[in-house]
Amino acid sequence: MQAIWTEKYRPVMLDEVVGQTEIVQRLRSIVESGNIPHFLFTGTAGTGKTTCALALARELFGGEDWRTNFQELNASDERGIQVVRTKIKNFARAAPLAGAQFKVIFLDEADSLTSDAQAALRRTMEKYSNTCRFILSCNYSSRIIPPIQSRCSVMRFSPLKEEDIREYIVRIEEGEGVEVTESGFQTLLYVSQGDLRKAVNILQVAASFSKTIDSDNLYESSAMARPEDIGELIELSLKGKFPQARKKLEELLTEGGLAGEDILSQLHRELFNIPMEDELRVQVLDSIGEADFRLVEGADERIQLEALLARIQLLGTKTGTNY
Repeated sequence: MQAIWTEKYRPVMLDEVVGQTEIVQRLRSIVESGNIPHFLFTGTAGTGKTTCALALARELFGGEDWRTNFQELNASDERGIQVVRTKIKNFARAAPLAGAQFKVIFLDEADSLTSDAQAALRRTMEKYSNTCRFILSCNYSSRIIPPIQSRCSVMRFSPLKEEDIREYIVRIEEGEGVEVTESGFQTLLYVSQGDLRKAVNILQVAASFSKTIDSDNLYESSAMARPEDIGELIELSLKGKFPQARKKLEELLTEGGLAGEDILSQLHRELFNIPMEDELRVQVLDSIGEADFRLVEGADERIQLEALLARIQLLGTKTGTNY
């Protein structure tokens, strides 16, 4: 979608950030003050953390050479203590250029930094605060050590709301000459779960097949099962129809090409949309959690998923619940 994404990091301004109105207002006030603290941006993927960091630096430094005082590092690629002692430290202690008051280092996926690297980073942030500001971005703030969190102003990014995603999808429709049906938009909401980047990527794949985008080509592009198929999997098991449930699972694994963890994740989501007694729902949820743990530990996904269906059938038979 070249009309919308002209390059990997297209320079944006804070006003272009979608959905995070309160955070943008706070950042705008900080830009107007001319000085910023260290920041910790935390939240789920695709909610605008990297975009806000880039927009903040662009508006702070202005001009075409704003990157001379801005360095971006991905901590998932460079996560050891040596990176903190060399790249980060060397950039932080150098004087700002073009008359700027300070430089900005943006550490994306900072929760991937090792504990030793975070300990070294803590001291670097403190020592070079006169010449450099740090913006850390992470999905899980609990993985950032408390001394770093206490040095930062924490901003929590929430998943985007339906109206925010719709606004951006309309911009893409107008810029790319594609049409997203209402069923297609609802599918985008279901698949993305507030992750705008994921929604745009899936939309781009679907647009390569057709200019009219509906739920069918979106599900084909997203490698996700339809919610009704997952719901049917649970219902067949609860009704004691294990052969049919096993056949449905086989279709999802082979024809749909889904991974076992993806199916478990959708089973968890759809479990709360199926009417049943709370006691039964709790027991099924516990079984899903057990299967997820075993998959993470390396167990065979097909065996574990079939065992899960068997446990759900036993629970349905044992409770005799009309769900």
